[in-house]
Amino acid sequence: MGQKRYFIRDFSEVLKQVAGQIDTVVDLFGGSGLLSYTAKKVLPGCRVIYNDFDHYDRRLAAVEDTNAILTTIKQRLSGVQANQRLTQKQRADVLRIVEEAQNRLGWVDIMTIGRSVLFSGKWVTSLEELRKHTMYNRVRPGAYESASYLDGLEVVHMDYRELFERERGNMRALFVLDPPYLTTECGMYENYWKLTDYLNVLRLLHGTKYIYFTSDKSQIVELCQFMADEYGEAAPMYGATVRMRTNHLNYQAKFNDMMITKL
Repeated sequence: MGQKRYFIRDFSEVLKQVAGQIDTVVDLFGGSGLLSYTAKKVLPGCRVIYNDFDHYDRRLAAVEDTNAILTTIKQRLSGVQANQRLTQKQRADVLRIVEEAQNRLGWVDIMTIGRSVLFSGKWVTSLEELRKHTMYNRVRPGAYESASYLDGLEVVHMDYRELFERERGNMRALFVLDPPYLTTECGMYENYWKLTDYLNVLRLLHGTKYIYFTSDKSQIVELCQFMADEYGEAAPMYGATVRMRTNHLNYQAKFNDMMITKL
């Protein structure tokens, strides 16, 4: 769901700046693990804690099954041009392939499969949701690989607040925060993530080294600017550095992603 892959170069540069100054990287909202993976690659001597709250490890463990399903779909769509809209019959065939695999395996990685047949920027978490969408041939060439992806990482599955409390006493820790964006989809947090939860994340910034990701869709920068005007140095993100880039989800949708750092 996120667009952090576009910030990997900037993220790596910031990590290099603190090399030798920190001994732990705490990825509080781990998502797909991309930031944790990058941190371990750039700072191999650091302890890197990947908070896999969404259980992405389950999707990684299912990579071979996912590849097999996508290969079957690709064969069925042979001759269909890339990004071409599927006919009703082709769409029905894709749904049948996924349903049969789910019945046989008990669970399949619908999110990854959906990315191969849905319009860019669309995502689903269940077969029932997949049935509701128009489909396109977006099956990527080649297969997904996950070998060694989690090597060297300390993988936990915790509420971000509990993990923060556990690690906050380490003055040589760098906290990476990529919380759900306000006013956007909140993924696994959707059952309880509210404005107060979002604001509570800002409390974690006080007195810590951090790299914080957000978007202009969340309006968090405007909020923090208001707080800075009112409370000065006591405000969250006061004196932080902002890096920004424009991301295009598809030809219709774009937004500005931001990486905010204070080291």
